[in-house]
Amino acid sequence: MNQPLAYIHPEAKIDKSVIIEPFVTVHKDVVIGKDTWIGSNVTIMDGSRIGNNCKIFPGAVIGALPQDLKFEGEKTITEIGDNTIVREFVTINKGTKATGKTKIGNNCLLMAYVHIAHDCMIGNNCILANVATLAGHINIDDFAIIGGLSAVHQFVNIGAHVMISGGSLVRKDVPPFTKAARDPLSFVGINSIGLRRRGFSNEKINEIQDIYRVLYLKNHNVSQALAYIEAEMAATPERDEILSFIAKSSRGIMKGYSHLEKK
Repeated sequence: MNQPLAYIHPEAKIDKSVIIEPFVTVHKDVVIGKDTWIGSNVTIMDGSRIGNNCKIFPGAVIGALPQDLKFEGEKTITEIGDNTIVREFVTINKGTKATGKTKIGNNCLLMAYVHIAHDCMIGNNCILANVATLAGHINIDDFAIIGGLSAVHQFVNIGAHVMISGGSLVRKDVPPFTKAARDPLSFVGINSIGLRRRGFSNEKINEIQDIYRVLYLKNHNVSQALAYIEAEMAATPERDEILSFIAKSSRGIMKGYSHLEKK
């Protein structure tokens, strides 16, 4: 770890197995776990907590101050889980007093030039493709994939196992297990390929498809669809996850393509 061309604050807590390349800057209040690699020209700022076996590629900035005018210098953190890859020039801002942290889970891939703003919460096994940009206070659940050049509005929630097309503008919540595309962003089916790759049975995939047919293809409004699903469809973890996600949505969920004006 001893790299004479890097600046490492003597009070930073860094495991002896960590590899730090030249021209890295590590500030005082930093913790880095076992077997992590820090590429050249990375800056890791106060409040950063990086897990085991991560890879941080050149030019990334971890734990920078929030780009939020309400931030008053309160002590907050940026947390990155184990086995997460942060590619070139990714920027991750620390939290504000709203939540106290920005958090990225385990086994995530953040491709080059991704930006993650303050107070975002990203689950495990998520992929954000090149130049995906998250405003503040965004929640992304496990196994979600955000296409390159996408921009996500503040306070949006994105469910588990979601696939969002590249170049998307995400202004509404995206329910779990779905694919989202077109402009404005809309439902284009469920993420059946991703679900099969993760071990979902055909029976379970068909169940999820039936739920979203009611929600998006039967000309119900959201309240009517939720009432029907809860009354007429068998209770399962997936059904309840969908119902709970939509019930908690404060921004509203993305529309179905059939609800959009045909051109």
